[in-house]
Amino acid sequence: MPRQDTIFERYLAPMFKLLVDREAIDNLDKSIDWESVCDRLTDPNLVYPQYYQTQDFHGIEGGYLNKSAALTYDPITQYAIPPNETWVRQEAIDTITVKPRRILDLGCGTGSTTLLLKQTFPNAEVIGLDLSPYMLAVAETKAKQAGLDIKFYHGLAEESDRFESQSFDLVSASLLFHETPPEIAIAIAREAFRLLKAGGEVMILDGHQKILRQNPWLTEIFEEPYLKDYATGSVDATLGAAGFAKVRSEDIWWINQVTVGLKPIINHSPNINSQWEQQPNQNPFPAPA
Repeated sequence: MPRQDTIFERYLAPMFKLLVDREAIDNLDKSIDWESVCDRLTDPNLVYPQYYQTQDFHGIEGGYLNKSAALTYDPITQYAIPPNETWVRQEAIDTITVKPRRILDLGCGTGSTTLLLKQTFPNAEVIGLDLSPYMLAVAETKAKQAGLDIKFYHGLAEESDRFESQSFDLVSASLLFHETPPEIAIAIAREAFRLLKAGGEVMILDGHQKILRQNPWLTEIFEEPYLKDYATGSVDATLGAAGFAKVRSEDIWWINQVTVGLKPIINHSPNINSQWEQQPNQNPFPAPA
């Protein structure tokens, strides 16, 4: 069960309980037939990895494998991503340079970034993938309420076997890397590389690693089991090691960062939808500052 001596449990959890719209949460809860929706969305052959089912995320016992986490994720996250969650997610999307026809949002959670991707690229096929059927149930509900045609699937971001290699123009992951062990983040980067067409782009939105390193107290605020490991790493280096070229990171409102990279073009093709010219993979992959 969640530790009771953390900053989150002592100060933030009571504050969030006062701030969240309890009526809206109850209405969302009643609007979803959890048993039938989760049964439909769940891949019966999926085996949950140990790193996912044995940890409490955000101080919630059982992590994301329960409806309480799915119902409270959006109400809490809107206060956890300053100055405005939608601004931050949209600013990350605005760094994308390709014109994608097919998009995969890994670890899509409740679909907040997934919906923005569809709104930004309305003609693209957009797919969300997540390990929690409860989070997917909320994401699907939000998409239907917004009138957006988005497909959601249950699966591993690091091993999405249902998708063919080189089948996407854009692969994104928002607030995912800090919730995975370092070796899984590396596997996710490699999987994104496999899934992308030549000239395709990867976009990773997450916490600002340098700021987290310089302000260790930030890693103590939430009960995130892998946040300290994430803070000591480098998303730039992870993407570079996976084979991506022209990797770069940008600050978003001080505490967040977006990292993008391209899958190099080996054979030029007129069908590649990228604004980037082919360059030798000479970009540096900086070590943590």
